[in-house]
Amino acid sequence: MSSRSDPVEAAADEDRDLYDVATWEERTSLDGLSVAVYWLVTRMTKFLVLFTAFLILVTIVASFGIGLVLDPVVAGLVAMSAIPALGLAAYVYVSDVTTAEPLSVLVATFLLSVLTATFAAVLNGFTQPFFAPLGYLGLVLFFFLIVGPVEESVKLLAVRLYAYTDDRFDAVIDGAVYGAIAGLGFVVIENFVYIAGNVDIDELQLGLSVLGAGDGIATIRALAGPGHVIYSAFAGYYLGLAKFNPDNRGPIVVKGLLIAATIHALYNSLVGPVTTGISGLTGIPQVPSLFLFVIAFQGFFGYLLLRKIWRYRDAYLDSYDSPPPDSELTEFE
Repeated sequence: MSSRSDPVEAAADEDRDLYDVATWEERTSLDGLSVAVYWLVTRMTKFLVLFTAFLILVTIVASFGIGLVLDPVVAGLVAMSAIPALGLAAYVYVSDVTTAEPLSVLVATFLLSVLTATFAAVLNGFTQPFFAPLGYLGLVLFFFLIVGPVEESVKLLAVRLYAYTDDRFDAVIDGAVYGAIAGLGFVVIENFVYIAGNVDIDELQLGLSVLGAGDGIATIRALAGPGHVIYSAFAGYYLGLAKFNPDNRGPIVVKGLLIAATIHALYNSLVGPVTTGISGLTGIPQVPSLFLFVIAFQGFFGYLLLRKIWRYRDAYLDSYDSPPPDSELTEFE
């Protein structure tokens, strides 16, 4: 019996039928119709969300031209730019001391994140002009009020649409894993947009000259990629915590989003001024200065994320004299 049962249900004899009085289960044809309608509405809502995201994605991809989208140079640059984010996501995956997450759910989360990222592209593009007149202050407000909350929400949506409802999402730590994978999906589509937007289809005929220019873009995008994994892994962890604490589900999810969005917006606000400051004070070129900032900033928050994961690992291992037989062995054991 639920700890939050109706007073009639709490006081009634176990043999008394309280159907449609204080309890409910599917019995009649009307009950069956109600279940079917609810199922249809929820599935149609998901379908409409995904279909809308798919249409936006097609529009974005089509704006670059099919030749650019299918070009192996662009594909290679996008893949290269995602390597650091992939490495971090993989580390979060192997840090899960519980049962291994199924490949099918991981791939689905990745693809859903590519789709839901399109909502962020539309909302960011629509709202940015309203902040532009305020200069740098407007940019900071844009990052904290729009970019951080929106991008972290759409990444978490990718987890919520499928992985969260799967029975194999059976531990708090799974939220961090799927959140990291959602971050990786976001990185791939975002990097594609940046790289494709800076490579001309006609110039691709030049081969190595374009590859060299694109390599610089890919390097910059590679530095930004791990951040997305860190932010959404934080939010995903709290989504997992919320799944197993339903009485406080809403505040827990909001806490995770606040953490992720704040770190995200803080990075976006500081990366330009701090990189310029490092370069001006030390004489180091812009890209190495950017690298130093990224290592310090993402390294600090990445450590905080991993410390949270390690704390869960320690609590999990302390709960058993030896790991359960279906536990995934990791380098920590």
